[in-house]
Amino acid sequence: MLKRFIFSVISFTILSAGVGFAQDVRLTGQTKQTVVVGETFTLVYTLNAQGSGFRGPNIQGFDMLSGPNTSTSSSIRSVNGSTTMSITYTFTYLLQATREGSFEIPAATVNVNGKQIPSNTLSIKVIKNSNASGTQYQGSGSQNRGGGSQAGASTGNVNDVYVKAFSSNSNPLQGEGIVITYKIFTKVPIAQINISKLSSFSGFWSQNLMKENDKLQQTTQVIDGEQYIVADIRKIALFPLKSGRLVIDPLELACVAQVRRQSKTKTGDPFFDDFFNDSFFNSGVANVEKNLKSNPIIITVQPLPEVGKPADFSGAVGSFTFHSEVDKTRLKTNEAVTLKCTVSGKGNIQLIDKMNVVFPPDFESYDPKITSDIQTNASGISGNQVFEYLLIPRKPGKFSIKPITFSYFDLDKKRYVSLSSPEFSLEVEKGSGESGAVLTYSGANKEEIKYIGSDIRHIKENTDSLKPAGSRFYNSLAFWALVVGPLLLFLVFLVLWRKLAARRSDTVLMKNLKATKIARKRLLKAEEFQKTGHQENFYIAISQALWGYLSDKFSIHMAELSIDSVHEALIHKNVSETIISQFIETLNNTEFARFAPGEKTVNMERIYNEALEIIAKMERELR
Repeated sequence: MLKRFIFSVISFTILSAGVGFAQDVRLTGQTKQTVVVGETFTLVYTLNAQGSGFRGPNIQGFDMLSGPNTSTSSSIRSVNGSTTMSITYTFTYLLQATREGSFEIPAATVNVNGKQIPSNTLSIKVIKNSNASGTQYQGSGSQNRGGGSQAGASTGNVNDVYVKAFSSNSNPLQGEGIVITYKIFTKVPIAQINISKLSSFSGFWSQNLMKENDKLQQTTQVIDGEQYIVADIRKIALFPLKSGRLVIDPLELACVAQVRRQSKTKTGDPFFDDFFNDSFFNSGVANVEKNLKSNPIIITVQPLPEVGKPADFSGAVGSFTFHSEVDKTRLKTNEAVTLKCTVSGKGNIQLIDKMNVVFPPDFESYDPKITSDIQTNASGISGNQVFEYLLIPRKPGKFSIKPITFSYFDLDKKRYVSLSSPEFSLEVEKGSGESGAVLTYSGANKEEIKYIGSDIRHIKENTDSLKPAGSRFYNSLAFWALVVGPLLLFLVFLVLWRKLAARRSDTVLMKNLKATKIARKRLLKAEEFQKTGHQENFYIAISQALWGYLSDKFSIHMAELSIDSVHEALIHKNVSETIISQFIETLNNTEFARFAPGEKTVNMERIYNEALEIIAKMERELR
């Protein structure tokens, strides 16, 4: 506590006096000269003075994953009683190369003491060969300080985080189950894993083997001398429905990778290094969103052999048992009996949808009630499938249900197997009320029994609905109202729908309308970080709320936002100079409050109230 107090006093004194700031102001851009397609790398701009209104370059030919992420570092040096202080601002972009070619990054600019300072331009060559040298940096002047180099080291390698798909068998038989496993490999901390596009399994029947809320089980694995954290993010059981070459499309997901954003400060003085290397100054990390895609998988499905294939084979593949039973063998006419067939085992059991059953012609039968009890685990699918047939005899006598056969291809034995049930003999006696007016029943499927003998109905005695002879509904007022009314309603709906669609297609208008709502959501998120004491996340959320509000409200791209562009846009909207000054002051206060000495809670509460107040004032001014 004493250390922090002494440091605050020293810092305040030096900042107030303006002692020893660097005179040669430079904004220096640095990045790789050569990258490969798909590689993620950093573009870093370093300013060796206190500035504002940073305006990034118009980046073409690359996907911008994050940026600009701003960080600040400072150093104090005391030699022979003379104390000097330097401040370095770092603006970091995270980019991804998407296509081959040579690209030029134009100059960025920043405002220092009312003067626009431009950076150097950069040239980047994107190549195919992943073994090409991509470690040489370009740029001149002071080296990057404040974490840009660390972020590059953490995320510059395209293999720091990736997703890969594995197949348990790439040459299965038709109907044979295989397991596709999607694994994520990472060398950096990641969070918020969201699958943005699932693989399509054309030609397969699929079953998810992992529950949605299952916690990812992590293991470590050494690949090419590098240690990775590995986790299964999705596991699917597939059963090919046809033979031939089948392709499984890649899975796509997004995640947030945590990379170091600020390096430790070296002042040359152990006393001051102890202050600046405190976790209070060097705990920041940058949350970088990464879009990942797995590899496609080619499955070559072999057809089942024709030799020995039974005539009643319906596609079951695996290892199964078969059992059947009836709930009674003696009954009366119009009384129901239930035949139950059960298939149990491991394989494509859910694709078994029928039994080869032949019933006596004097029995009335209904479609079976199918009940499944399926268990899924990492090795595949198992369980049982139950078929319940409801039968009703209409005549007395002795009847039999022929043996029921079930055939499947056994993967262990590599041949077809046929299982058979016994023959069931039923003795049907003449029941009372055989005329068909009454039905008795037994068994489970009571609701599926149809009433027999209901084709002759009772004569209606109610004559209240009779109408005078000659009156017709056709051509009446009610007739035309029913004909024309729906058409008019449809036309009105069509006009309103087109107006709504045109309004929604106007992205600029929609962003403008939703700007305040989105800003308030971000402020609510900042309030949560304030309550939990997450200072870094709080200021990021406040900054996103303010800059995002301006970008959506005035249709200015985030890369083109600066203090000058904001000032011009607000003047163009006839916003008063007082509100403009207050808004810009709030932006600057947010940036400097992150590193200013003082009570964290007080600073955060003050900045939050300022942001909430200025957005409300801006809304009233723009109405």
